[in-house]
Amino acid sequence: MENGKTRVVVGLSGGVDSSVAAYLLKEQGYDVVGLFMRNWHDTAGTLEGDCPWYDDQVFAELVARRLDIPFHFVDLSEQYRARVVDYMFAEYGRGRTPNPDVLCNREIKFDAFLEEALKLGADYVATGHYCRRRDEEVGGRVYHRLLAGSDPNKDQSYFLCQLSQAQLARAMFPIGDMLKPEVRRIAAEQQLATAKRKDSQGICFVGKVDLPLFLQQKLAPRQGDIVEIAADWPGYAEAAARTGLEELALPYRYTPADGVKVGEHNGAHYYTIGQRKGLGVSGRAEPLFIIATDTLSNTVYVGQGQRHPGLYRRALRILPGDVHWVSPDRRFAAGKQAPFSFRIRYRQPLQGGVLHLRADGAYIVFDSPQRGITPGQFAAWYAGEELVGSGVIAE
Repeated sequence: MENGKTRVVVGLSGGVDSSVAAYLLKEQGYDVVGLFMRNWHDTAGTLEGDCPWYDDQVFAELVARRLDIPFHFVDLSEQYRARVVDYMFAEYGRGRTPNPDVLCNREIKFDAFLEEALKLGADYVATGHYCRRRDEEVGGRVYHRLLAGSDPNKDQSYFLCQLSQAQLARAMFPIGDMLKPEVRRIAAEQQLATAKRKDSQGICFVGKVDLPLFLQQKLAPRQGDIVEIAADWPGYAEAAARTGLEELALPYRYTPADGVKVGEHNGAHYYTIGQRKGLGVSGRAEPLFIIATDTLSNTVYVGQGQRHPGLYRRALRILPGDVHWVSPDRRFAAGKQAPFSFRIRYRQPLQGGVLHLRADGAYIVFDSPQRGITPGQFAAWYAGEELVGSGVIAE
């Protein structure tokens, strides 16, 4: 609180969304402070050109000047490397596919960044995320609900699926009720330098990089076989006959003897389920898609066509320690189950299904088979427009 006003520190990223968030807050009478964070610095010098953080900082500072708000800079690159990048390397090394954007929000934007904002006297931190927060009193306690953004094409609630009540208590999302074209219009009307800037792409705060090249900083190339599995592989019929939760959630288990070698790769840890590009295998009737990877045998398994059965599964499992409730009052006891809508990747349309809680974790059984269930990614469950909880897909 400064001069009787609530102080909000805005994470100015150099993009249009955070710029308009800062403008709206100032118009609403808040004491607004801009804080730019550098989260990536390639000490090896191999990828620095792919991360235009300096340009982002310049644009963020131009916006702060235009809005006449204080501007600060903080270097969180050490925290980002330790808490996000190192985790990425470890997960890829295990043959899993992490989501750095979810981690960045949990570990950096609403943790390390929040700590820096509090040093500046912040009552709240604000970002340019397309999502909303609604407070609701239940049994004498106030719960902070995380809601989907009003723009269905830009909803980013999934990226915040690991936030806690303590983090949400300090969070503000000024553009969550807006559509992207309206945000662009406001930025242009206010002559903000970011009005026509393109949205960022690639790994959160690292930028658009060649992923295998990025991973080679820690994960050495290792030649292995690409094995094609036929659509009539007997294991699919066996899986279709499964009934128990544990069996339903099991991934398909292939061996090289189950298929035929069609090529070679430079490391199974560089690939992910559902991937099509980067295999370098031609001459097939339909495009090849990755249906599994095995980092122990260093084998990549592929199948022909988007409807290959190896791409689809009915269920998944989340380990007990990885089940997270954004709204803890929605938690129910082990042995119970409840219907929710689910999302296993950003921008995926919500899918119907049932969440089962057991002593050995949570199981999600979908109403229809899901394409590309990938270990290491996050599954999030929604009740209407509210994101209720999430968890890391075990396998």
